[in-house]
Parts: sequence; C-alpha cells; structure tokens
Amino acid sequence: MGTLSLRPALQSLPAWLNELSIPLTADGVQFVWVGQAGFLFKTATTAIGIDLYLSDSLANKYRGSLFPHNRMIDSPCRGSELLALNFVLSTHGHTDHLDPDTLKEIFQSGDKVQPMLVCPRSEILKASERNVPVQRIVGLDHGECYAPHSGIAIQAIASAHEELQIDEWGNNYFLGYIIEVGRLRVYHSGDCIPYKGLSSVLRSHDIDIAFLPVNGRDSYRREHGIAGNFTVEEALLLCAEANIPYLVPHHYGMFDFNTISVQEIEDAIHRAAISSVEVVMVEVGTVMDIRVN
Repeated sequence: MGTLSLRPALQSLPAWLNELSIPLTADGVQFVWVGQAGFLFKTATTAIGIDLYLSDSLANKYRGSLFPHNRMIDSPCRGSELLALNFVLSTHGHTDHLDPDTLKEIFQSGDKVQPMLVCPRSEILKASERNVPVQRIVGLDHGECYAPHSGIAIQAIASAHEELQIDEWGNNYFLGYIIEVGRLRVYHSGDCIPYKGLSSVLRSHDIDIAFLPVNGRDSYRREHGIAGNFTVEEALLLCAEANIPYLVPHHYGMFDFNTISVQEIEDAIHRAAISSVEVVMVEVGTVMDIRVN
C-alpha cells in the first residue's frame, strides 16, 4: 500500500446522500462522520453505514435523569436518507450503536431491497427487536469474516468496552470490524479500550486507517454505568504498535457527560509525540476523500 491522502471532497453532504446509490468511478473511498461512532462509507462497489445514531431516542429515554443524553450537535442526516445503503454494521447493542429509531427508518418496508445488518451474534435477537427483519441480519463473532461479494470483506475482532464480555454460548458482546473495501483496509473498533493481544492481531492485517473512540474513561462514569473507551494517547499507541499509519478519532462531541474537547485531543496528540501515526481530525457532516498515492 502506498501513502494515503485524506482531504475534504468538493461535495456537500445532501448532494452526496442523493448520489449514495451511484458507485464511485475512481479508485478510493469516501466517508462521512455522522456523529458519535457513526460513519458512512462509499466505494466503487458498495455503500456502508456503521454505528449510526441519527435520532433522539436516548434523549427521549433518559429525559430527567442524571445523564439526559441531549445532543450537543444536530444529526447531519436521517435514516430515511440512507435507503441506498447496502450494509449497516453495528459493533454492539448499546443504543448509540444499534439505534431502533435509526434502524426503523433505514429498514422501512417497501419494494426496495433492504440492506444487510452485520452485528455481533450475541445481539441478533436485540437487532430483530429493534426493527431489523431477522432475514436481513448477519451475526458474527471474533475471527469470523463476512464477504458477500468481491468488493467488500468484514472481519470481526473482539473489543473490550472496559472489558471483554461473552454470552452464555461464548459469543462476544462487543466487536470491532476490519473492513476491506477496494484497496483499503479500515479498522473501526466500536467502543473499546486496550487489551492484551489486540495490537498484534491488528498488526497481522496490514490496516491502513483506524477509526477509534477517544473520549476516555473514569471511575465516576463507570460507577454510573457509562463504560469508557481509549484515551487519545492509548489510541495513538495502539496504532503505532499495530503499524496503522492513520488515525481518525471519534466518539466525542455528542453527549456532554461523555466527551472530550477538540483542544484536549490536540493537546494529547502533541504530548504523545508519536510521529509514525498521522491523526486526521474530521468534522461531522463533511464528506472526506481517501486516495492511494
């Protein structure tokens, strides 16, 4: 793999969404951060969404509680604008990663062929209860791969949302995905912290870009049921150890009780001083181009 360039595309999000069903003609990938851990990807063969939280379902659920889950930013799009997706990926069953309101809009009834949902095998029942037809669900566990056609392959890697957790049949509750699209290998960890062996597993896959949460964790959030994620320094170190040259940070700027500021991210990057990893900060709703040089 040569070096990559990541830069904003000369296209607005509404125009991009209107053309979501039209494959890219040039070699490369485009992506959009839609908030929290949610991203949309478009390639020459497919359109993918991952961990999409585009509603206010959590604000409705937790209104008046200690953590009311009010959005800090508006959703840049709705699930009803994503009917051209071929695949929807969910890394785990928390609502900001497997949102029933967003899924209901994407998997609405009609003549159009619905996308496939890829999720942990441990959460198939939950996905079916959250508006996804069971015949459209593909359940994976650590080490398994789903490759529906030559343009895409999705491999599941266990994630530790503060800890590794399995169901009674040994299936992981939290996954990350290595997504092979065209000439790129992208790693999206879902919610995760470092655990023994993760960097060596990732290193064996020759990954180009990692999309990692950087909102960190602490005892106060943990004691109130809010499991945490990588710190910025941990995300950078994982990329360095796994020989991943590019990092896109995410999972901040959505909920005020579970975030980190852009300035704090930039300060942490400066302190870590890991020159082998290039950090690409993106803005919600901006279409980005990835090109192989």
